[in-house]
Amino acid sequence: MDFPILAVLAATFTIATPLVWAGLGAVINERAGILNLGIEGIMYAGAFVGFLTAASTGSLALGLTAAIVAGLAAGALMGLLTVTLGVNQHVAGIGTTLLLIAASEFTNRLLFSSGSQTITVKFDRILSGFFAQYPMTYVAFLLLAPALWWLLRSSGFGLRLRAVGENPEAADAAGIPVARTRYAALMLGSALMAVGGAFLTLSLLGSFTLDIVGGRGWICIALVIFGRWRVWPVVAGALLFGFTDALQLQLAITPFFSAVPNELMIAFPYLVVIAALAIWGRGVRYPGAYLTPYRRA
Repeated sequence: MDFPILAVLAATFTIATPLVWAGLGAVINERAGILNLGIEGIMYAGAFVGFLTAASTGSLALGLTAAIVAGLAAGALMGLLTVTLGVNQHVAGIGTTLLLIAASEFTNRLLFSSGSQTITVKFDRILSGFFAQYPMTYVAFLLLAPALWWLLRSSGFGLRLRAVGENPEAADAAGIPVARTRYAALMLGSALMAVGGAFLTLSLLGSFTLDIVGGRGWICIALVIFGRWRVWPVVAGALLFGFTDALQLQLAITPFFSAVPNELMIAFPYLVVIAALAIWGRGVRYPGAYLTPYRRA
């Protein structure tokens, strides 16, 4: 039987979709000088809130909207901690991740005693064959990525965002509101992260289970460094991870690789990302004000 390369390529785009949404959200955050280690928790909250709302109302649109609102709230929380209070960004991000995962899991267990629940409706794939993808996949690659590339490169907001991330003192002197810009970056970026999480429940799986995000948030942080805070290289990194994951899923069911331990096959795409980061991440230039809180003198 011929190797189903078209099926692998189609699965590549599906697997990469949540990474594109969340990874580009992280690009926005980090371009403003904020490392958001809350990404795993924000994706988790987006997945759960979107699922819970869709399950309660029967509306996928309301579920997606609720996920976006959850992301905006999480971004505002990160803004309060890192921008207003000046908390260490590593501590704030990890604390946010732990808080959101714990709150989602507690609420899930409280409402659904089985710990898992399935919604009766979810977004269907559109078109057919190789082009049979979910609507959020098409939006991510055909709308979000080019729009964000233009926003960061050519818009006034993008220029202000980059100025704040490179030199907040100079940006402040030029009349750019540093705190407001960083809040906007955190809230917008976190909303995209939450959509990435909601994709898992509202499109891909149609259900919510514990550990549904599966470390994708941490992969996105690596992808942003691999892509050097640029939109298209981050998208390429997401596709690289998606391809290796789709490839290992296909190879795992072929007789030749049947003797390979399943754990090693599952780890394969993560090892590829680590190797790519080790090769292309060396000597990377971080934004000038990366991890640096700003206080007006």
